[in-house]
Amino acid sequence: DGNLDRLAEAGGNSVRTWHFDGAERVLDEAQRNGMTVQMGIWIGHPRHGFDYSDRDAVKRQREMVREAVRTYKDHPALLSWGVGNEVELMSDPDLVFPELNELAKIVKSIDPNHPTVVVIAGGEPEKIRSFIEHCPDVDLLGVNSYAADIASVPGTLEASGYDGPYLVTEWGPRGHWQSPKTAWGAPLEQTSTEKAESFRMGYETAIASAPDRCLGSYVFLWGHKQEKTKTWYGMLLPTGETTQTLDTMTELWTGSPPAQRAPRIGEIRSPAAQGVVAPGEVFGASVRAGDPDGDTLGYQWVISNESQVISAGGDPERRLREYPELTLTAGPRATFRAPSQPGEYRLFVTVRDGTGRAATANTPFKVE
Repeated sequence: DGNLDRLAEAGGNSVRTWHFDGAERVLDEAQRNGMTVQMGIWIGHPRHGFDYSDRDAVKRQREMVREAVRTYKDHPALLSWGVGNEVELMSDPDLVFPELNELAKIVKSIDPNHPTVVVIAGGEPEKIRSFIEHCPDVDLLGVNSYAADIASVPGTLEASGYDGPYLVTEWGPRGHWQSPKTAWGAPLEQTSTEKAESFRMGYETAIASAPDRCLGSYVFLWGHKQEKTKTWYGMLLPTGETTQTLDTMTELWTGSPPAQRAPRIGEIRSPAAQGVVAPGEVFGASVRAGDPDGDTLGYQWVISNESQVISAGGDPERRLREYPELTLTAGPRATFRAPSQPGEYRLFVTVRDGTGRAATANTPFKVE
């Protein structure tokens, strides 16, 4: 949901969607910026209640696919069709893959000019073998993989017997399900600087390392969203700034770093970091940040509730309540008053350089 002109300037040449919401806008904007679109077709998930044994529901879904392909197949920015996204997640691949293959055949019968892609969550060998068995009419396998797991993708595909081309259709920082946790189970998010380092690792080990097999990748996420936190996956902040992750991708895509770069940041230091404070207690926190271009930095701190949502596959979450009134002083060092209500919270800092770039860090804490 970010402006594609900025992504194109950074060297991005294609975007991927999950569904048709705003499809015409995305296609037109991509065309204006010389980019292409892997157009996602949202296919029903068993974990969301879609019943693949319900013939009427399956028939309606097939008709939806036919209509969508007829609508967008001739747009000049269209690159490929994403036939579902992680449909097999928390389900039986042998149940859903045969129908995804049927849907891919429908797509190709209407539009033989654009390849079909089935996107899976992770690269487990049994899942890949099921794809090989049930999806012979699908042109490309798309694999979503995060953090260190991405390094195993090329080897796992080969060991599973898949010798076709693939895309890394979703990848990015360490996932919240992969992260170390506090004693009470709150996941620890990487700083924006740590995320940039993991982006480089992922690109070099799973994408650039296999140019004869890996036809490309879609890094997650050009935009922002609430998923465990408001900053975990977005390469853009809600206020529009980009982070060091875009600096890294610009260098990997173009061969050169951007002329203007985002601030770098370390971990938050505080007695409350991953710890416990009393209701209403005043405590301090600090963070080390620097700007490679020498820009003057501004610091914004805020306490928010901790997400209690247990979701999977990027399911929507509501934004959490924030308590700006609890920030007493701000800067590289800041002071806060703990919430009066016991519970789980998170302390965020955003460091801005005044040029549309920023760095982020946060830490969970508990009030008891």
